[in-house]
Amino acid sequence: MSLVLYAHPFSSYCQKVLTALYENATPFEYRALGPDNPDAMRELTEMWPMKRFPLLVDGGTPVIESSVIIEYLGLNYAGPVTLIPADPQRALDVRFMDRFFDLYVATPQQKIVFDAMRPEHERDPRGVADARAMLDTSYAYLERLMATREWAAGDDFSMADCAAAPFLFYADWCHRIGDAYPQVIAYRKRLLARPSFARAVDEARPYRHLFPLGAPDRD
Repeated sequence: MSLVLYAHPFSSYCQKVLTALYENATPFEYRALGPDNPDAMRELTEMWPMKRFPLLVDGGTPVIESSVIIEYLGLNYAGPVTLIPADPQRALDVRFMDRFFDLYVATPQQKIVFDAMRPEHERDPRGVADARAMLDTSYAYLERLMATREWAAGDDFSMADCAAAPFLFYADWCHRIGDAYPQVIAYRKRLLARPSFARAVDEARPYRHLFPLGAPDRD
């Protein structure tokens, strides 16, 4: 087997890539990162000193960053589900929505989580308030958008939905998607019902106790 994925099941960016892999039943070796497998982190660090994951290795060649990994899979291991359209304009729409979820959902959500992991005297209340405001703005934007489409970039499931799935999943844990956003709530439910993402969520269940804000008893 040539594909090896270094990832942690509870990581949102890892779930983004896992969803893409599961969509097309792409075979790969799972090198799970964690304290019980120190060799995996050592190997990852040798290839990528930033120590960020996921990291895909194809025949010894590392592929870094979640969106790039999904694009790489589409170019080299295409399956029945096309996650990036061949049409350049539609592909641009997918890439925009992928960036939207990365920058305006994942980034503020992670700010809230990382702040909760700091000692009390090192926390950043203003930064967390700004992150929550950004999530409210993102929910409102997405509410208008999803009123006219089933998936993030239109009628077809795409890389943008691979990003949306884990980022909205955890964002709702950090800053609840309120009743003012029924389209976003419905979209999040569709993502959770997608077998590829549902599998990633189930694989991460044993790690919910690690969530610093306390994982809610739902989803």
